[in-house]
This record gives sequence, C-alpha cells and structure tokens, in this order.
Amino acid sequence: MTARAHRVALCVAPDHPSLPGHFPGAPVVPGVVLLQEVLSAAERWLGHGLRTHALEQAKFAAALRPAQEAQLELALADGRLRFCITRETQVVARGVFAVETAATPSDGPTPRP
Repeated sequence: MTARAHRVALCVAPDHPSLPGHFPGAPVVPGVVLLQEVLSAAERWLGHGLRTHALEQAKFAAALRPAQEAQLELALADGRLRFCITRETQVVARGVFAVETAATPSDGPTPRP
C-alpha cells in the first residue's frame, strides 16, 4: 500500500459532553475523546469508514484543554493509521491504530457526525 499523509487542525469545543466532571475548574479533554477525534478526522480525510482492529500504541504526553488549538497529523500505510497531535511544538498524543479501510461507509463503523 502506498503511504498517504494528512494534516488538519483539531479543537474540542468547550461544550463537548465529555467535559463536565472531567476536572471541574480546570477541564482537560479526555484521551478517549482525542482518539475519537483521530478516527473521525481519518474518515473525513479518506471519505469513507474505517474498521479499527486495535489501538496498538498510544501515548498521552500533555494535556489538551477545551477550545485549545492543536494540529493532527495522520499517516496511513500497510494497515496502520499513525497519528500525532501537537500543540505548538509540544506533542499532546501519538499512537498507531491497526485499521482496514472500507470501500463504503456501510462497510465500516457507523459514520460519525
């Protein structure tokens, strides 16, 4: 498979439903929300669904706050979706999903809004 790469801005809205109770007074975007954002961005980029087989690696190195601007870099090759989320020059999170690209959204997980 030929490697493909993509870069996109990432920002989690301060009214995201996962934020209440996640450190009241000093909210932090949960890691699971960042992972969901990675998969959603990948599906938008590819234009179709992904089947996720495993999260092979993930490291959360720094906190991302609601409404804080970040960059998401994606690379897809050989059934691996690699991601890196950065804020300015600091790595927030990086990792690797084992994936299968679907020919159509109906072949993959339920499309995300």
